[in-house]
Amino acid sequence: MVASPFLTRSAGVTDRLPPSAFFVTSAVFHYLGPAFAVLLFARIDVLGVAWLRIASAAVVFALWRRPWRVWRASSWRQRRLLLALGAVLGVMNSAFYLALDRLPLGTVGAIEFLGPVLLAALGLRSVRNMAALVMAVAGVFLLTDVHLVGEPLGLAFAFANCVLFVLYVVLGHRLAADGGAAGIDRLGAAMLIATIVVTPVGIREAAATVTAPVLLAAAFGVGICSSVIPYVCDQLAMARIPRATFALMLSLLPATAVIIGVLVLAQIPTWLEFAGVALVIAGVAVHQERVQGTRRTERRPS
Repeated sequence: MVASPFLTRSAGVTDRLPPSAFFVTSAVFHYLGPAFAVLLFARIDVLGVAWLRIASAAVVFALWRRPWRVWRASSWRQRRLLLALGAVLGVMNSAFYLALDRLPLGTVGAIEFLGPVLLAALGLRSVRNMAALVMAVAGVFLLTDVHLVGEPLGLAFAFANCVLFVLYVVLGHRLAADGGAAGIDRLGAAMLIATIVVTPVGIREAAATVTAPVLLAAAFGVGICSSVIPYVCDQLAMARIPRATFALMLSLLPATAVIIGVLVLAQIPTWLEFAGVALVIAGVAVHQERVQGTRRTERRPS
């Protein structure tokens, strides 16, 4: 397939930008979109909002990248990757929204990063990584202790989202192995699959927006902010940096979740919640310092 001049120029621009620029953009929109989605929960059922987020993103990718061409040109091995990522995106976004309906954004954001820290500690057993794990677990303990009595179901969804987020990072790096543009095309195909996955549980609740253009437009805005901009930026960053370096940057996200929760949703954390989030951030940062020191010997995952 011959690349269009527009795509060629776009690739040139993205190659000149540092990977950190894409990650910072992703970090902002990763929680800004869900924060706006929370505001829709009063008008649309949670799973309906999740379906609208995924479906609207799929529409954008369909118009922009025509991802069905990628599916046709893919081998069965590549299709299995697309199916796996699509299933993860669909279930992860649904679990994330079900957690947000019950817990503050900052709490869900902090729990989301327990998985990467745990995997790192198991994969590279060092004093620094064990300290990182202890801090992260202590932070999550404070957060869960605050909400355990009132919202056990919310915590269950938050931990499910945590596991699925780890799978998203692993599969996302495999998707980005051939470069940013190819990864974005495959991401579009995975988003179409994610729409199919969540349709049985979300389409009925989302149907109310058909007669409410303002709500439908707001839902499209959430989809673009939540599932187009951050995931595209992730692909552009993942294509140029190894998984360990990407994980280093993830330490920004729990703090981003707290800040956006305060600014958009007026969710002021208690001192226990703030301490829990701070411990998770510290745990991720401590672990990443250890990985950062060895990143020269690391190969980019395929």
